[in-house]
Amino acid sequence: MEKKHYGTIDGLRMIAAFGIVMMHIRANSNYEISGLIYNNIIPSFTNFVFLFMVVSAFGMCCGYYQKVLNNQISWSAFYGKRFKKILPFFGLLVLFDVAMSHSLGSIYEGFADLTLVFGFLPADTISVIGVGWFLGLIFVFYLIFPFFCVLIENKRRAWMAFGVSLIYNFVCANYFDVGRTNILYSACFFLAGGLIYLYREQIVRFNQWIVLGLTWSSIVLYYIIDGYSVMCLLVSSLLLMYAVLKMGGVIREQSYKIFQRNQYGNLSFSYVPFSCD
Repeated sequence: MEKKHYGTIDGLRMIAAFGIVMMHIRANSNYEISGLIYNNIIPSFTNFVFLFMVVSAFGMCCGYYQKVLNNQISWSAFYGKRFKKILPFFGLLVLFDVAMSHSLGSIYEGFADLTLVFGFLPADTISVIGVGWFLGLIFVFYLIFPFFCVLIENKRRAWMAFGVSLIYNFVCANYFDVGRTNILYSACFFLAGGLIYLYREQIVRFNQWIVLGLTWSSIVLYYIIDGYSVMCLLVSSLLLMYAVLKMGGVIREQSYKIFQRNQYGNLSFSYVPFSCD
């Protein structure tokens, strides 16, 4: 069986992960280093979370889109896999945080964290592993994924849904006063990933130098106009499109190492590369 492996997306995720780590180290450290990179570039890495949203939607479509539309999926197994993948390590961190906090509020928040559905709560509700808000948002996306697949079942409907999501992004920010922790605010990023999946065959035929030039131009423009959500959407989408364009061709599944495991004590983290039928 042959699959198209998007190896460049693996590297894109690695860069985004390192960027977010660098941002958190800067935000929580007591020392100060002057300079453009430290003061302006590294803080902007917080917006790599939007890239993860776009990439996550693309990756979920690679694995499950056709199965959902063809009714070839066990939802018990699907959601069970999500819990098994996220909860063990995250739950351990939550329990450590609750034990160190010594408050009734932390117990309430820890309970919400452990259910993994805390993404339905209002923004800034959870302080126990507060940076875990992204897991809450992603899990909400997992829960609505069947509806997401229906929205992008055809390109016309997908573009209509994307247009509505852009309006929601604007209304959420300017009227409802909610941000990236809210699924409606962030829906345009997930739908962008779905659209890129739908057009993946056309994208691989684009001129790579034009796409690369557009990507770098969007990054420069992002810093010029101060990183509004529309610019985060543009940069994230172009980065993913370039990664799809540079996917590395078709390889046999049997010849690719599906899992790379790193052992930390009794905890195991599995890394699965992007592949599409």
